[in-house]
Amino acid sequence: MLFRQPLRLLSPPLAASRRRAHTVSPALGQESVEVLGRAYACDDFTNVTPKVLAKVGRNLHNQRHHPLWLLKERIKAYFYSAYAGRSGNPLFSAHDNLSPVVTVEQNFDSLLIPPEHPSRKRGDNYYLNRSTMLRAHTSAHQRELVSSGLDAFLLAGDVYRRDEIDASHYPVFHQMEGVRLFSNRQLFCDVADGDELKMFEAAGGRRTPHKQEVHSLEAVKLLEFNLKQTLSGLVRHLFREDLEVRWVDCYFPFTHPSFEMEVRFRADWMEVLGCGVMEQQLLNSAGAANKVGWAFGLGLERLAMVLYNIPDIRMFWSQDERFLKQFCVDDIHQEIRFQELSKYPPLHNDISFWLPAAGEAAFHANDFYELVRAVAGDLVEEVKPLDDFTHPTSGRRSLCFRLVYRHTERTLSQQEVRAVHHQIQREAETQLGVEGRY
Repeated sequence: MLFRQPLRLLSPPLAASRRRAHTVSPALGQESVEVLGRAYACDDFTNVTPKVLAKVGRNLHNQRHHPLWLLKERIKAYFYSAYAGRSGNPLFSAHDNLSPVVTVEQNFDSLLIPPEHPSRKRGDNYYLNRSTMLRAHTSAHQRELVSSGLDAFLLAGDVYRRDEIDASHYPVFHQMEGVRLFSNRQLFCDVADGDELKMFEAAGGRRTPHKQEVHSLEAVKLLEFNLKQTLSGLVRHLFREDLEVRWVDCYFPFTHPSFEMEVRFRADWMEVLGCGVMEQQLLNSAGAANKVGWAFGLGLERLAMVLYNIPDIRMFWSQDERFLKQFCVDDIHQEIRFQELSKYPPLHNDISFWLPAAGEAAFHANDFYELVRAVAGDLVEEVKPLDDFTHPTSGRRSLCFRLVYRHTERTLSQQEVRAVHHQIQREAETQLGVEGRY
């Protein structure tokens, strides 16, 4: 699953897409990597690539009239209008400019994610070094915001994960989450004889599928009701009042009980967010031991693709005015139905290779996907596994993938695609130690 050595700077494809100025100029060297003007020492865990670093600082969710900004603002508007404090001011504060560079402790340990949990794998994350990474979720900031004294907040930002390549997956995407905490009085204020109810059980409580060991059943039921009512209102605010919603029990390390919300979309059920009652241990470590709370998280791209009917996740990074101008509206609540741009023809090229005998068990498909992204960038629309063959005599294992090349803004020629494809073949042999079958 690991690269045999840290990724070096890969030369760009011969025919790259049009260049435009970014807000940051990251640099990847042999000894350090620079992100947002700060250098981080490299080590054996460093696996971030220049193309991913080039996305840091773009902050699509803060670009006015970008579809992700529109969706973020609509979510904020719902919480601002539906939940106000005693003075009439919004109950929830909003935070959307926190640095995506976090410590491993922030990203995992602060959320009670065990050391052996698969989500920590180097093959699934972008590490600057063993102690620092690009956040894999906005929840990495949850403890620090609770520790600062906030009881209700929304948080939006860019997150980074190594993943497969297709129309709905991209190494950089955007999340938005919310947290709300309650004191004993706040939780039971609308309940008859609420003064007699308690949020916490006496010592010796038992964890069940429905509650944590320290929580009273009454507290959990009220939290669950408030959480589901809040989120049902949110998705109906975004989509329509008659939207069909259902809840599915699930597992997250940092909430219990935990749920996923699914909505009926195009005659099928689609998962749109995860949520749950926050683990009390997390709140205790953040200095909020006398409170309980709920949290939720959703992917902005996933919702925006449904809400605006955007077919390809790469479109969110487009600078094409034909795309961007469709979202320039005076009212953030104005209905928008994306008009798809002319779809340019795809070009297909296959690649097959023998895995190195010594490292076959350690090969991780995400390593190959990341290499493709590092060389070809957004020229590749999809990578499809075609064949997994084991030689009957030698026992050697061979993999075959189909790479679908398609630019979102122009037609690609077979000549330029062939040059990029050959570079991918060379880099696969160099970086992954595979033997080509070309």
